[in-house]
Amino acid sequence: MASSLSFLTLLLFTVISTVKSCPPSDRAALLAFKAALTEPKLGIFNTWSGYDCCRGWHGVSCNPTTWRVTDINLRGDSQDPIFHNVTHSGTMTGNISPEICKLDQLTTVVIADWKSISGEIPSCITSLSSLQILDLTGNRISGGIPGNIGKLQKLTVLNLADNAISGEIPMSIVRISSLMHLDLSNNQIIGELPADFGKLRRLSRALLSQNQLVGSIPDSILKMNRLADLDLSLNKITGSIPVRLGKMRVLSTLKLDGNSMTGKIPSSLLSNSGMGIMNLSRNGFEGSIPNVFGSKSYFMVLDLSFNNLSGRIPGSLSSAKFMGHLDLSNNHLCGTIPIGSPFDHLDAASFNNNDCLCGNPLKTC
Repeated sequence: MASSLSFLTLLLFTVISTVKSCPPSDRAALLAFKAALTEPKLGIFNTWSGYDCCRGWHGVSCNPTTWRVTDINLRGDSQDPIFHNVTHSGTMTGNISPEICKLDQLTTVVIADWKSISGEIPSCITSLSSLQILDLTGNRISGGIPGNIGKLQKLTVLNLADNAISGEIPMSIVRISSLMHLDLSNNQIIGELPADFGKLRRLSRALLSQNQLVGSIPDSILKMNRLADLDLSLNKITGSIPVRLGKMRVLSTLKLDGNSMTGKIPSSLLSNSGMGIMNLSRNGFEGSIPNVFGSKSYFMVLDLSFNNLSGRIPGSLSSAKFMGHLDLSNNHLCGTIPIGSPFDHLDAASFNNNDCLCGNPLKTC
């Protein structure tokens, strides 16, 4: 009888040892992370039960070989089936516990769009050397970006938009050579862009709108050969547009509206056939609009309103392949509005409040 019991015990131990599950240390770190948060409506954390956090824990994924936790993906505005029984997005309160840093194999941290998560970004987050995606957008996170954020050498996505983050952009950020998507928009970030911002050679999207950034656009940006989307709108940026910005091959979206920039608009910027969206409105740009448009010009949006531009509307605009939204209002333009496309589908709002423009759709000359 004793030998049979010993055999069954050995068999049970063998079966248990061959069943893979997350390590107790990862499970404990997740439960400590959960303890700092409250989510009463969806019951997401009700799924965080049992001993194996790699199976059935909502938003948690593990490496199939090592069974270490690699992903935390908790998004408050999601198409996940757990949201199907509610008529609104979820609400989560609390803060991001430093206990998350004990999950040292994390590659993805998404805790986004909950609207009410507060507190600061744990400084220890920079110890997660495998982290590739950090997305905390759409919360109430305050405090600064960790100063040594540059330690995250594998990071490709850094999205901290729509929070209450303050302080300056850490100088170390330029050391994240793998970074491709940076979104810090709609925060309270101050100071200047790092002078060597252009070291982020793989960056394709730099979204920094609605902050309190000052200073000028650093020349180093001109070295960013993969930059397709640059948004510095609604800041306190000064200085002029670097002339060579128009020579950037893949730059297709440029938003500088709502700043205090001055100088002339570089002709290379308007003749760049790859540029599709450009908003330079509400600045202090002056001089004439360069007459450099052509058959390859394809603008979905061209907004030059609320500046100090003078002279005539360039006749070459009529030769543009496409001109969707054009706004030249609130400047000091004068002369006859050209005829033909795109002017035949624009209304008076595109030309209002200039010095002496005339012709359709305004009054006749």
